Amino acid sequence: MQTRPLTKGDYDQIVQVIDRWWGGPTSALAHPIFFYELGRFARVVESDGVMVGFLFGFVTRDPEPVGYVHLVGIHPDYRRRGVARMLYTAFEDDCRAEGCLRLKAITTVGNDGSARFHGTLGWTRSEVEDYAGPGRLRIVFTKALVGR
Repeated sequence: MQTRPLTKGDYDQIVQVIDRWWGGPTSALAHPIFFYELGRFARVVESDGVMVGFLFGFVTRDPEPVGYVHLVGIHPDYRRRGVARMLYTAFEDDCRAEGCLRLKAITTVGNDGSARFHGTLGWTRSEVEDYAGPGRLRIVFTKALVGR
């Protein structure tokens, strides 16, 4: 397996498979802005020329550079094979090279798989009330980037 930058062909494929990979309607989260405007940090993982995972991420600049993971999808047949770890490692390396001091991601309460995964990779977790609007608690993950 190898990771590489996202292409337009990859994006077109992602919007066709994301609902199946996530097990429900999710394609709205794969908004074209994450390819056309913010796609420089988006990555895919291929196995024998077939896309088996993707990560949409970007770097914010205010007040400091922060790498933000927006959306990750892993083909159901490739879960628990290190695909997400490859994507996160490549994204972290890209963010370090961009001068980021930390990483950030969010999820909903009850997404225990995401919480375990982020914890395994050394991210810290906090629950933030009203993060996504009134009464919409979110789990916010952060990771400090050291060794710069």
